[in-house]
Amino acid sequence: MRGFKAFLLRGNVVDLAIAVVIGVAFTTVVTAFVKDLVTPLIAALGGKPDFASLYFTINSSKFLYGDFINFVIAFLIIAAVVYFLVVVPYTAMVARSRKEPPPDPTTKKCTECLSEIPKDARRCAFCTSPQPA
Repeated sequence: MRGFKAFLLRGNVVDLAIAVVIGVAFTTVVTAFVKDLVTPLIAALGGKPDFASLYFTINSSKFLYGDFINFVIAFLIIAAVVYFLVVVPYTAMVARSRKEPPPDPTTKKCTECLSEIPKDARRCAFCTSPQPA
């Protein structure tokens, strides 16, 4: 029993449980967004987007292919919403935060002729003028 308790209290298991709970809550939010806002918008633009009444029958068995089409469309809409409202902004934020500061310059401008010379040079290689320290 001690081993099982140690397994459950490890950080990875707790983090995973928290991620699953947050994922389920986020799924509910995204599903509500698609159902309540995106789908009515599509309906306003192109007619009623409900294919649930489409089916065919073989040997008294109903094949609800319209319902399957509804689920595929809902999946594609949810995937697009997650991509454009979560993945793209998150990727941009991570890219912005990972920018490294520019490296220290290894050259400087000559005070007389404005040529590029090494940062530690005491004289310009082009005009031979002395450089300040």
